Amino acid sequence: MKEKKYFALYKAVKEQIESGEYKNGEKLPSKRVMADKTGFSVITVERAYELLTEEGYIVSKEKSGYFVQGVEGFQKSEKSRTPFYYLPELQEQPETDFEYSVWFKTVRKVLSEQGGKLFIKSPNKGVSVLRNAISDYLYRYRGMHAEPSSIIIGSGAEQLYETVVKILGRELVYGIENPSYPQIEAVYSMAGVKIQKLNMGKDGIETSALKQGDMDVLHVTPFKSYPTNVTTSIQKRYAYLKWAEAGNRYVVEDDFNSEFFMPGQPIQSLFALDKNENVIYINTFSKSLSPAMRMGYMILPQRLMEEYDRILSKFSCSVPVLDQYVLAEFIKSGNFERHLNRMRRKL
Repeated sequence: MKEKKYFALYKAVKEQIESGEYKNGEKLPSKRVMADKTGFSVITVERAYELLTEEGYIVSKEKSGYFVQGVEGFQKSEKSRTPFYYLPELQEQPETDFEYSVWFKTVRKVLSEQGGKLFIKSPNKGVSVLRNAISDYLYRYRGMHAEPSSIIIGSGAEQLYETVVKILGRELVYGIENPSYPQIEAVYSMAGVKIQKLNMGKDGIETSALKQGDMDVLHVTPFKSYPTNVTTSIQKRYAYLKWAEAGNRYVVEDDFNSEFFMPGQPIQSLFALDKNENVIYINTFSKSLSPAMRMGYMILPQRLMEEYDRILSKFSCSVPVLDQYVLAEFIKSGNFERHLNRMRRKL
């Protein structure tokens, strides 16, 4: 696209100001003189001067003309004159078993069918079609009963950890597994909360650590906890729930990687075992689909929804609407479960 004449003149005069050719306080040529000097029309000069005035390079003084202002001693950085160093692009294809063709086919289907819906701002908790699809999937595939109204869409586990802190508060003590996935501790530390590390045993957090700790919130990864690869026993899962029930406390169940259970019935989640709404459930699609899919979800107990709305209802959902519709269609079509079953057979 050809550059507008007034913008070319604006850049030329700005360059002269920045280089010191026009000094601070110096009067610029009148619009007519500048027009004669450059060969542009007076209207073109006027528009260029208006743009320079808006940016603060010059000031208009009634019946006197235009004067350079506020740039005394300014020298244009040498960095702005050197060419950019462009970052190299990824050359190799990452090793993955994800079927891109199926995903791209789903994208095309959504684009053709949803049309204008993809340009409507997402509701705060995510689009209904995705929340409904996740609810159906969890019930069908995991035996979990999660009301769509309790499901909140986010852009990944780290953002959802931060959401937990915003809802429950920074004044609480958050207990985490020791050792644990480094990002869990990193996010809680950045949020400014007190962390208590609880030693891991062969079937989950050691009973003594659970009983003696003074934490208010327990963050656990019951299925193949990283880096210990420990899967919490059913007895210890009930111990977590009893701990929460006894003090009206909350357990954050980080169910990362749980879709890849061995053939047969999936291991029951804490959320499915919970009868008292003490579990906040978090999961993402980073492992089950791809790390590039920055999408996750949280299931909040109904008694926390009012607090969520009070604190976070004015913030926008961080996941693009198109991505939400595509994932919803991918789940509803059965492609997600077929993908998981294919992946499980390779384990």
